[in-house]
Amino acid sequence: MDDLDQHLLARLQENARAPVAELARSLGLSRTTVQSRIARLERRGIIAGYAVRTSAAYEQSQIHAFVMLTVQPKSAGVVAAAMRRMPGVRRLQSVSGAFDLIAMIFAADVAAMDALIDEIGALSGVERTNSSIVLSTKFDR
Repeated sequence: MDDLDQHLLARLQENARAPVAELARSLGLSRTTVQSRIARLERRGIIAGYAVRTSAAYEQSQIHAFVMLTVQPKSAGVVAAAMRRMPGVRRLQSVSGAFDLIAMIFAADVAAMDALIDEIGALSGVERTNSSIVLSTKFDR
């Protein structure tokens, strides 16, 4: 990937629905060049897909929490697969330390958050959870 690909990727991350002609103008390239670069980035697997980004106002209306999980030996894969099917789980990461996994979860209200945490805790292979509700975000890059 060269500098132009990096710039194109950054523009697409800002707005994946930007017209190719607009991208081409902003990068000083021809429309055909931009289309071929996008196709090449897709073929190489650098662009894996396109997704919806929600507004900051919507994100702020949601309750966020981090759930740390301890799982039974060799159960991380099964737990991760089950959590992938839960729409409120936005991110799941394996970590070192006292816990095996950390999940970032979102819910519309306290009742929904409570239900989601209970659902995670009831999964086969989960030994223990420890949750921290996010009170405010000081900054987000």
